[in-house]
Order: sequence, then C-alpha cells, then structure tokens
Amino acid sequence: MTAIEPACLWVVATPIGNRDDLSARAVDTLRTVAVIAAEDTRHSRPLLLHHNVDTPLVALHEHNEREVVDAIVRRLQGGESVAVISDAGTPLISDPGFRLVRAARAVGIRCVPVPGACAAIAALSVAGLPSDRFVFEGFLPAKAAARRSRLQELAGEARTLIFYESSHRVAESLADMCDVFGAEREAVLARELTKMFETVLGEPLADLAAQVAADPDQQRGEHVILVAGRGEEADAKLAEGRRIFAILREELSPAKAAKLAAAISGAPRKLLYEG
Repeated sequence: MTAIEPACLWVVATPIGNRDDLSARAVDTLRTVAVIAAEDTRHSRPLLLHHNVDTPLVALHEHNEREVVDAIVRRLQGGESVAVISDAGTPLISDPGFRLVRAARAVGIRCVPVPGACAAIAALSVAGLPSDRFVFEGFLPAKAAARRSRLQELAGEARTLIFYESSHRVAESLADMCDVFGAEREAVLARELTKMFETVLGEPLADLAAQVAADPDQQRGEHVILVAGRGEEADAKLAEGRRIFAILREELSPAKAAKLAAAISGAPRKLLYEG
C-alpha cells in the first residue's frame, strides 16, 4: 500500500476514458487520503465507486478555486493528506489545480505526483508525428479573431503542435489551421481516446478539415489536434512565395498579390506579408 504522509498534497491522474487505466497506486492513494478535491464531484464519484473508493469529496473547479484553496491548505497545515483530481487525465493540464499546488508549495507542503493518463501525450504517442520536441498549447481562444491571431503566432513553430479542442469548435479550428498553416501541413485528429468511438485520423490539413466538416460524428466528443511543425520544405515554399509576392506587389494590392503568390507557391497566404 501507498504510505500516505501527513500534510501532503497528492496530484493524481485519472483515466481519460477507460476506467481501468487508473493505476493501482492511484487507487491506493485515493482510498487513503483524508479528502479528495475533485473538479466535478458528480463526474468523479462513479469512477471512484468503480474502484471501491469512498473517500469524502470536495469540489475544486475553475469557478471556486480561489475560494476553496485557502480551506484546503488549512487542512494540509493541520496534518491532513489531500488528493486532487480532475474530470479526466492529469490535473493542472488545461484543468484546475494550479493555484492549489502553488499555494501548498508556498507554505512548505510537499506535493507528490501520481502519474497516469494525459490526452496530449496519449495522442502524441500514436500520431506518427515527430515527438522528440513538441509544444502543448491547450485550448485555443474561442473567438475566431483571437484564435486566428494565436495560430498566426505559431505558424513558424518548428516543433509539433498539440491542441485541445471542443466538439462545437473543432471544425472551425481545423479550417483556421488550414488557412494559417497551409493546406499541405501534416496533421492528426485524435478523438475520444480510450473510449468506444476512438478514432485517430492523419491527413494534410485541407483533407482533415474537409473530412471533419463533412462528418458530424467526427465533431463529437473530446479532441486532440496535432500539427507538424514547419519543416525545411515549408521554409522553401515560404521563401518562394515571398519572392513571388514581392514581384506581384509592384502591380497589385497586398491582398491580391498574397492570394496569387500563395496559390502559385503553396505557401500560407498570411505569412507572405512578413519578412
């Protein structure tokens, strides 16, 4: 059994779908702590009951984290052990818990990770994209203009990009990525990982965006989008696109020149204004 230290905060990863992915150490930890801080107690209770865990729960989510943290830290300072879990995966990774861990560390409380599932890493492991260097971006902005602006900032990134996306925005985000990163950029959509309808689709962005837009089933559930970084071939296309843009710009407006240069070279239109 796990030796539970007093006044210790345990950061426990839970399954992203398949309940049996909860490790034996995680189960033991959750059974032994004094209280579990859960993102949604109603969501977590069935998982805990499945593993015969009846430890008391308190809610810790994005709307109450500031208020609840002080109370949990006081319990830790009083000698109790506490576990923090999110709805799925590793806490703090696009989930609540950062303020709690920071506050606990600030007063000298030991914070111990109990590793397990993480959707971003699970998707990367099966995507077939370079995995030695990658960037995790979490969720993109919900509003279209802000989302495109953030993608524009990432267009020159050479490392593999990893995003989370919701079901009602995945088609729009893929379309924006196609526009900003270029139609031929390699991408993967990992959906409903470890669940019944798990799918992993790998296509150039234009094909992937079209496939998802045409299939409502691919817009359901939890999504991880992975996009290859800009490689040497993309750099060559961009250089050629900018050369063509400079020539066309002498006779055409910037918008028309960029559109034609992008069509001729295959470079992302929005990058042709730079440099």
